[in-house]
Amino acid sequence: MEELGDFLRSRRSRLSPEDAGVRTYGERRRVPGLRREELAQLAGVSVAYYTRLEQGLSKNASDGVLDAIARALRLDADETAHLNALAHPPRAAAHAGTGPRPRQERVRPSVPTMLAALGDVPAILVGYRNDVLAWNPMGHALLFGHLPFDAPDRAETRPNTFRLVFCDPHMRELYADWKKKAQHAVADLRLISGRYPGDPQLTSLIGELSVHSQEFARLWAVHPVRQCRATVRGFRHPLVGALTLNSEVMELVPDTGQRLFIYSAEPDSPSDAALRLLAGLTAENAAKAQSAEDAAQHAPSGQHSVRAHPLPHGRLRRPNHVNYAVIPHSRR
Repeated sequence: MEELGDFLRSRRSRLSPEDAGVRTYGERRRVPGLRREELAQLAGVSVAYYTRLEQGLSKNASDGVLDAIARALRLDADETAHLNALAHPPRAAAHAGTGPRPRQERVRPSVPTMLAALGDVPAILVGYRNDVLAWNPMGHALLFGHLPFDAPDRAETRPNTFRLVFCDPHMRELYADWKKKAQHAVADLRLISGRYPGDPQLTSLIGELSVHSQEFARLWAVHPVRQCRATVRGFRHPLVGALTLNSEVMELVPDTGQRLFIYSAEPDSPSDAALRLLAGLTAENAAKAQSAEDAAQHAPSGQHSVRAHPLPHGRLRRPNHVNYAVIPHSRR
């Protein structure tokens, strides 16, 4: 319940007495924001009860009480949902040492087929920890061209978008407004951690990022909370230059926590032209992989050659990664 107390204190500190309509009589205040007794009064609960709640000693707060506190703190919908998740954790996670085991995430067979059917529309599938579970060739080319195409297939070392945003120089350069992307990532991770308390891999990820990224640690301490939603993002792609793309987010049902991200450009815009150029380069890459596979199949016995990795249904994987240096400058 420590997370609940930290969250409540962070929200008390950001709300001034004047904004909350609390009279202060001009006294000097030692800490910013609302005092516990002031918030308790606004929410219509006793100071003792609210203090126990903030200290993690009250585990049975009613929905009515939580709603009253959310109104007093002027929480938005995402923050209110986060408050309820923290106040009502799963029973196993509420006891130390009995948290849930890591869930092994599986992708329904129809999902890769759907990703392939999107063709030249970049798309990726992430799990509830934001591990990348699958991507189509254009999703890979847009965001992860520096990684092996089969990286999502290796469950133990799948790329994680949170880790990449803060620890991968390629991703830092890729996002035109990296600071905003980083803020959104931390806010999304806060919401996820509240939904899955006690998940050891999430806990490990948060600890790793806190140690290795000062930017993450600073943002995490502020307790931002925000559901990942459709937005518009700018990119600086190493092959095709600047793009401004719509990013749509769809949660898959019944795959709890799995989300599909789809990227598109406004028709006939410069970004649309850049996406079409990227699709052409990706198709060229696929043709080279096909040629390598054909050469390997027809090579004399004992002759070594580079082989592409076969996919189900006769499709071929792309080579491990795109070598940006060999692309002619005129094609970038």
